[in-house]
Amino acid sequence: MLLAIDTSAGTSVAVVDRDRGVIAERTEADTMRHAEVIGELIEAVLAESGVPVSALSGVVAGMGPGPFTGLRVGIAAAKAFAFGAGKPLVPVVSHDAVAFERYRARTLGELLVVTDARRKELYWSAYSGVDEHGIPVRLDGPGLTKPDDLPHAGMTRFDASTVSAGALGMIAELRYANGLSFDADEPLYLRSPDVTLSSGPKRVSA
Repeated sequence: MLLAIDTSAGTSVAVVDRDRGVIAERTEADTMRHAEVIGELIEAVLAESGVPVSALSGVVAGMGPGPFTGLRVGIAAAKAFAFGAGKPLVPVVSHDAVAFERYRARTLGELLVVTDARRKELYWSAYSGVDEHGIPVRLDGPGLTKPDDLPHAGMTRFDASTVSAGALGMIAELRYANGLSFDADEPLYLRSPDVTLSSGPKRVSA
């Protein structure tokens, strides 16, 4: 069983099992309340699932793409929980979870997953379909672009406002069950944060 956390769009937390599927999931769509709700959602899904922390096999972290401030909340929470519980961290690209749900909903062929990057920009990932295990095959991306420059115009486009932690966790379960590798433990911010550290005091001239 896995605890899965994603804050690349809204905030989503789930407990999943390879055989039982998504046991419990809670999602908050507000993109400005990641830090306020993440702890409550983790507590809620653990209580609802009835799964003790000791029974978890690992913690899945959605690695984005996502805006810096929101995305780092979920990754930090996942890493802190994994460290405290003595469980491994399992990184998964967030857009893969959106594609996973769309293909399970009978979307066929090529798919372009799009999420809001703010600043009048979009995050995107392109998929060619699913492999023999039902896992989405990423053809291109993740990328960041202006709406008018969005690539892969011929693909079926899906705009997602949230990313399901349940789907994220099930991808991790499928990869583990079939001996497949996980994604890199590197947040996909794709651009610099809004706030940068000072390089030192400014000189004041007379």
